[in-house]
Amino acid sequence: MPLTVVVDYDSGNLHSAEKAFQRMATEAGAGEVIVTSRPEDVLKADRVVLPGDGAFPACKAALEGHSGLYEAIKETVVGKGRPFMGICIGMQMMTSVGREYQDTAGFDWIGGEVVPITPSDPALKVPHMGWNDLVVTGSHPVLEGVETGDHAYFVHSYQVVVADPAHRLAHVDYGGDVTAIIGRDNFIGMQFHPEKSQRAGLRLISNFLTWAP
Repeated sequence: MPLTVVVDYDSGNLHSAEKAFQRMATEAGAGEVIVTSRPEDVLKADRVVLPGDGAFPACKAALEGHSGLYEAIKETVVGKGRPFMGICIGMQMMTSVGREYQDTAGFDWIGGEVVPITPSDPALKVPHMGWNDLVVTGSHPVLEGVETGDHAYFVHSYQVVVADPAHRLAHVDYGGDVTAIIGRDNFIGMQFHPEKSQRAGLRLISNFLTWAP
């Protein structure tokens, strides 16, 4: 039976993510979903999900504070080529460097940096919080059935700027383009919370659970 691991490293409330992934796994016949902080579970995973709420440096430090956990993620995702989904800060950590408070090295799986959102309209508040319409510009198996105009739920003050434009698969307009989805090979990341994004978010989760790169 396929196993999807949602990584728990004390950086966010994972209850809604756990329920959404378990629901869609049941509907899609996609095996078991567990939330765990055990490296040995990650090494057995067929798919890995890395959420994250808060600040980039704090999330990176929390992940590194769990002995062997990042190494297990890297071995499973990079070494074995298993599908990986990063959510919110979990997506941001896929990049080369985060610029929040201090420069913090990311995983460097997708070249780029994490920088502040700077809306051109001063009436637009930061953090960017609430619903926004996706503009889908790239193709990817996880995006099947998700179209420009679909809604997603965001809560963030920083965004990813990719080194290779081909790695940005979707954005939203918030006083300028703001990256919403990045991906390449067996990696995909979402700045928004798919587990809170209703139809489009659940479709993305279902697609990920049945994706075989």
